Parts: sequence; C-alpha cells; structure tokens
Amino acid sequence: MSVTNQNIEELIASCKQKNQKAQFEVYNRYCKAMYNVAYRIVKDEHFAEDVIQEGFLKAFIKIEDYRNEVAFGAWLKRIIVNTSIDFYKKNNKIQQEDFEKTLYKIETPETNFVDEIDFTQLKVKQILDAIQSLKNNYSTVLTLFFIEGYDQEEISEILNISYSNCRTTLSRAKDSLRKKLQEL
Repeated sequence: MSVTNQNIEELIASCKQKNQKAQFEVYNRYCKAMYNVAYRIVKDEHFAEDVIQEGFLKAFIKIEDYRNEVAFGAWLKRIIVNTSIDFYKKNNKIQQEDFEKTLYKIETPETNFVDEIDFTQLKVKQILDAIQSLKNNYSTVLTLFFIEGYDQEEISEILNISYSNCRTTLSRAKDSLRKKLQEL
C-alpha cells in the first residue's frame, strides 16, 4: 500500500519509525489547515510558513509522545498554535504586559453580542478582518477562543496568563469586537 492510501494511524506509526515518505504525506494532508491556524496568529504569510515548518519539525521530533488520546489533527494544531504564539512573542508583536494591563479589579459580566447584531448581513471575511483589526492581545484571545475553539482555561495556559486575566481580556475583546461590528 502506498503512503497516500494509508490511514492516519498507519502514517503516524510510519512517522514514528522515521519514514520520510510518511512524514511528507502527513505534512501534505495537514499543511493547509495548519498554515491557516498559524496565519491567523502571526498575521503574515511568510512568517506563517516559517511557523508551520518549525511546528511540523517539532511534531515529527515529538511524534513518540503522541498517544492517540486526541485526534492527531488536534494534537498537531496545539503544537502549531504554541509555535505561532512563541514566534509572536519572540518578535515583540505581543507583549505579556498587553495582557497584564487588561486585568483590573472590576470585571464586566459576559455579554452575548450575537443577540445584539444582525449577523446575517455580515460576511465571514468582515468578521475576521474586524478581529484582526483589534489590539494584538484582543485579536489573539478571540482567535484562540472563537476560531481555534480553545476554552478560557486552555487560553490562559497557552498565553501563560492567569485565568481571571484571560476572562477579563476575552470579555473586553468581545466588547471591542461588538463595537467594531456595529460600525460595519
């Protein structure tokens, strides 16, 4: 059986044996999706390409650690997200202080802005553009929450911030997004 016809479990087993053809097939199957993940975080197509290369390299080095506890795509996505955020932090586009500045003692209640805006008139690109136009810490948190599907606890771990800081940042980011969307 050729590597292109193998299912993902067989490919992973081959990758664990350092089979380069299997690694190349895994890369081909996941590179577009992982590129999109990286691009939404680093916001530059060339940097996103660098990030996915580094992320896949890390994944193939750590492939022995993959235990089928989650889908392979989810495991790989976590590596790409962490690599993207590390890259972003390293290049001073996102500062830890950005998140710390948003933590105040007064927390606003979570608002469900979906009820307040008629989304039927908005296009996905408009919403994504609105997210990307926000402050870096807001767009990062919203991307991880709404697009990548992480919960607040996971986001606080990924960004290395406290849970309450994550909640506050997410709440304020949602408010900022709501205001942006109302302008459209």
